[in-house]
Amino acid sequence: MYNAQPPMKASSKSPANMPEELPISTTTDSTITTAGPPKKLSLVPLIFLIYFEVAGGPYGEEPAVKAAGPLLAIIGFFVFPFIWSIPEALITAELSTSFPGNGGFVIWAERAFGPFCGSLMGTWKLLSGVINIAAFPVLCIDYMKRLIPALESGLPRYFAILGSTIGLSFLNYTGLTIVGYAAVVLAVVSLAPFILMSLIALPKIRPHRWMSLGQKGVEKDWNLYFNTLFWNLNFWDNVSTLAGEVEKPQKTFPRALFVAVIFTCVAYLIPLLAVTGALSVDQNEWESGFMAQAAELIAGKWLKIFLEIGAVLSAIGLFEAQLSSSAFQVLGMADIGCLPKFFGLRSKWFNTPWVGILLSTVISLAVSYMNFTDIISSANFLYSLGMLLEFASFVWLRRKLPTMKRPYRVPLRLPGLVIMCLIPSGFLVLIMVLATKKVYLVSGVMTAGGIGWYFLMKLCKSKKLFKFNVDGEVGVEINGQ
Repeated sequence: MYNAQPPMKASSKSPANMPEELPISTTTDSTITTAGPPKKLSLVPLIFLIYFEVAGGPYGEEPAVKAAGPLLAIIGFFVFPFIWSIPEALITAELSTSFPGNGGFVIWAERAFGPFCGSLMGTWKLLSGVINIAAFPVLCIDYMKRLIPALESGLPRYFAILGSTIGLSFLNYTGLTIVGYAAVVLAVVSLAPFILMSLIALPKIRPHRWMSLGQKGVEKDWNLYFNTLFWNLNFWDNVSTLAGEVEKPQKTFPRALFVAVIFTCVAYLIPLLAVTGALSVDQNEWESGFMAQAAELIAGKWLKIFLEIGAVLSAIGLFEAQLSSSAFQVLGMADIGCLPKFFGLRSKWFNTPWVGILLSTVISLAVSYMNFTDIISSANFLYSLGMLLEFASFVWLRRKLPTMKRPYRVPLRLPGLVIMCLIPSGFLVLIMVLATKKVYLVSGVMTAGGIGWYFLMKLCKSKKLFKFNVDGEVGVEINGQ
């Protein structure tokens, strides 16, 4: 963690008692066994980790066309970043540079509203994250089943998901630096077939096809449409849980988020424009994995196979990036006392949070039996609850700590910030209203479990059943002024 002057240890018994002019950051408890000073993430690997936190390529955008037709799909992927992705990225840049410690949004909610809200934020975001992780092996298998029909169902599909999940979790265990540089390679290779497909499609594009609102007789599925946009363009704040692992986060985070937003939006729009303009197919064909079929129709089976390989590599990148965020969130929650110290243990060999990796993997496997639509809908609902709390925390911290040093500051006053947060908050409410009864049930049970977990941890603290970093006192630093 870099500081202008050597850091001073300080207590953070309550947000109200914290010096308002000083930002804080959480660091790993010194009692945790490590393999020496960890390597910090630099700008380029961080950009591609953010990219895989959010997107990983155009894989998975197809249901938006199935749900509402080409025109609304194109409009959605063009407009949605302005009302959702950019505000979320701006908030992440400000709060990650103000509180550059592992734990990210959990720290923000805890500093704004206290330990209960911090713990509840941790529950919502962790569960939404690991449910989202479970979607990537499923998405990968959905592409691979077009080449290997045996993966359609039954034991082969089950073992394929189980084996890929365990294997990728072990890769994550080998280190964040390895994951970061692997993300660069995975992004280049997984995007290559889309670049080729878009170039080959150029002579076949008919602009009038972009204007289609869908086939006659096909009813709009707004739940699928909005959930697809949301799932493909959210989770910008997930990278905040890695802030303690980033080199000079106050400078690196804003730059990385700016580049990643542009890169991600372009990576979605260009292939979507190419395929919808070049092909006229039944709207119901636009299911997850259709881009592979489109590649064959546009250029031949060789490009389909290339794109299938790209889908596997993209799923690997998505899985690794988001598993890293979930694992470091668990570590950060241990740092500030939301979880017992045990949850913050790092590997002796790779300095990775092995308990967080193991916990996230087990939960993701537990929900992997759900179908793809149910997975993303449940993840979106829990994530929406967490984001509403995150927006509230952002605004409240501006009001509560107006003079706190913010290396990056969103250039708006408090009323402007409220408006900036209200627009995406309205979309969050819409996503939640459109949820199915099954999603309400799953999300309600998980939220109740999270509340019960908070009071269980409070009881464990009072009875001293486990060791905690009490009230986050251990591992808190104040930057010298």
